[in-house]
Amino acid sequence: MPTKFFRVATEGATTDGREIQRAWIEQMAKNYKPDTYGARVWLEHIRGTTPDSSFAALGDVLALEARTVEDGKIALFAQIEALPSLVAMNKAKQKIYSSIEIDPNFAKTGEAYMVGLAVTDSPASIGTEVLKFAAQNPAASPFASKKTKPESLFSVGVESDLGMSDDADGIAHVLLSKFGALLESFRSTAQTKEKIEAPNALAVKTLELMGAADAALKHQAGEVVALNKKCADQDAELQKLRGDFKALTEKLSTQDGNPSKRPAATGNEGAAKADC
Repeated sequence: MPTKFFRVATEGATTDGREIQRAWIEQMAKNYKPDTYGARVWLEHIRGTTPDSSFAALGDVLALEARTVEDGKIALFAQIEALPSLVAMNKAKQKIYSSIEIDPNFAKTGEAYMVGLAVTDSPASIGTEVLKFAAQNPAASPFASKKTKPESLFSVGVESDLGMSDDADGIAHVLLSKFGALLESFRSTAQTKEKIEAPNALAVKTLELMGAADAALKHQAGEVVALNKKCADQDAELQKLRGDFKALTEKLSTQDGNPSKRPAATGNEGAAKADC
């Protein structure tokens, strides 16, 4: 489900002590094309290796824009295609901060490119211990293992407002097709005793289920309203047909039903008598 454009980064600090340059933001907005390299949305910058992983992709970045914001700084705004799992998390007020993944020298072009977007509930803000540690100990940085390239960098977290472009019914239509699969997945998670999933994985699946159920109910309510209107229209049409049939029946009942009866005579052998 496409979102509105929302801020994902501002020129300034990164998680490893470097700074996001104004030129980088301008280059990312200018250069980004999903057909060239599509940036995906990840949970905590972690890329899952299987499609059913708790860290599977949550969506795709569709477009980027550079805009001037407060204090004359320049910020990067993104529009994404959010998968149902991300919609459910956002509605539940989970993972509401975003952090971008920047390659300052993408494909040896000498220009920056956004290669990923992460959602998190623990934004790295300026002055926190994790930032100080990452800047002073790059090799031991907690972000190092999550980077696609050692020279890549992550922006500090920015609170996100996805703001879905379509309405709730549109989201529900997408979710309904996957609702059955989510139920089955949740049932399997609850029944399997040999392999107990981590609490975080179970929580994510629960949020997906809750979001899908809420949207499905809204969609079904809309279908009930449409069905009631359709029934009312059909009832009105049936009443009209009944009235037309009754009128036709009454008209036919007044006509002579004997097809062999001669018509009444109007004269004598076709000659009219003179009135003298």
